[in-house]
Amino acid sequence: MANKVVNHEGVVKGVNDKYVEVTVLAKAACLSCQLNGVCSVSDVEEKVIEVSKFPTKEYKLGQKVEVEMKESLGVKALLLGYVYPFLVVLTVLIVVYALTNKQGLAGLLSIGSLVPYYLILYLLKNKFRKIFTFSIK
Repeated sequence: MANKVVNHEGVVKGVNDKYVEVTVLAKAACLSCQLNGVCSVSDVEEKVIEVSKFPTKEYKLGQKVEVEMKESLGVKALLLGYVYPFLVVLTVLIVVYALTNKQGLAGLLSIGSLVPYYLILYLLKNKFRKIFTFSIK
């Protein structure tokens, strides 16, 4: 099975030694994309993405480029951002209610369990930056 990619048109906003900053423009075409519910690019009008720079290529401010990402990474992002936190909340809710029989406490602790979850994601952001990579086509 070939790796499918999701493409978005963008404009070079900034260039440094390691990265090219690309402003991705959301278009109506995002609605037809299979990952429009997963990809946050379709939810906003503009989003700045850091793309690893190839040493052999030169990019200029305002240059139009096409940014691509593997479709499988969109699914991973969906799992990390929505599915796993839902499972954490649901698990904590069921376990705390089963142990204490107090709905209020179970509800508060289940919602509060998102704080350490997203804190862990934040602390691992550099690792995720290496996993969730974009490239310029």
